[in-house]
Amino acid sequence: MRAIVCNAFKGIEALGFAEVDEPRPAANEVLVDVHAASVSYMDYLMSCGGYQMRPELPYVPGTDAAGIVLACGDRVTRFKPGDRVSCGNWFGAFAERMVAKQSSVAMLPANVDFTVGSTVMHTYLTAWYALIERARLQASETVLVTGAAGGVGLACVEIAHLMGARVIAVVGGAAKAALVRAHGAAEVIDHSCEDVRERVKALAGKGFDICVDNVGGALFATLARFMGWNGRLLPIGFTSGEIPSLAMNLPLLKNYSVVGVFVGAWMERYPEEAARASEKIMAWVGEGKLRPQVDRVLPLQQAGEAMSLVANRSAMGRIVLQVRRDA
Repeated sequence: MRAIVCNAFKGIEALGFAEVDEPRPAANEVLVDVHAASVSYMDYLMSCGGYQMRPELPYVPGTDAAGIVLACGDRVTRFKPGDRVSCGNWFGAFAERMVAKQSSVAMLPANVDFTVGSTVMHTYLTAWYALIERARLQASETVLVTGAAGGVGLACVEIAHLMGARVIAVVGGAAKAALVRAHGAAEVIDHSCEDVRERVKALAGKGFDICVDNVGGALFATLARFMGWNGRLLPIGFTSGEIPSLAMNLPLLKNYSVVGVFVGAWMERYPEEAARASEKIMAWVGEGKLRPQVDRVLPLQQAGEAMSLVANRSAMGRIVLQVRRDA
């Protein structure tokens, strides 16, 4: 089968397009004929050797895809060959076939195409885990989201808005500001033309209930000073390239929590909970309550270009790689 292959942990320059052996599903896995795969910052970070785990080289990158089930392992009970699905794994999506545990697979509603379906699992499950499982978001709370026009950030904006929260989005650029407003943000901070600290201070009031930070660095340090009493500060990622430190007197004085969000580990430890969340998220997508944003669609061979756009924070929502023509 054809696939994108990473031959060294040197990022985009180490990617190639090659013929590789087709994977075989284990007892609890399904084999999916991939029609579309979406590109995440995690894909880029893993190819650089900067992620928490390093696959054995060479490997096929890609966390998220959508397609048709071809075969099922002996212990798979939820799916059968011919099912249209969205699926995820640590890697393997940038190929004509991939395997995924059945707990990381969800049925695609009939009105959701493969392109949109490929963008759902990683982004919205991360947002669900962050806001609902970890932060215990309540209606009417104020939620600030950084990197809000990216895949995970935009999913956080949408789910927080759907749950009845007041959402403040931090983005860079007028087009991104318009996008997050269209997806539910009540207020937008545009760091390309505004003093972020002053705008955060003006909007904080008594402090934020929840801050979801995809960026890290100096922005995290700023948010840490404007949390509300019993607030929850959630580090999700560090797209700035800088892992921040925190003066611990800040959460002590405000009685707020710093809550880690590692959705992959949650899915491994609690697969049934993750599967139920995936089903609920996919139902919301089918009902139009969540509207995944596709930035653009590129052919599989241009995975390197797609990863570069994601790494440079140029994408709004998700970039999708077309693997089959009907994606």
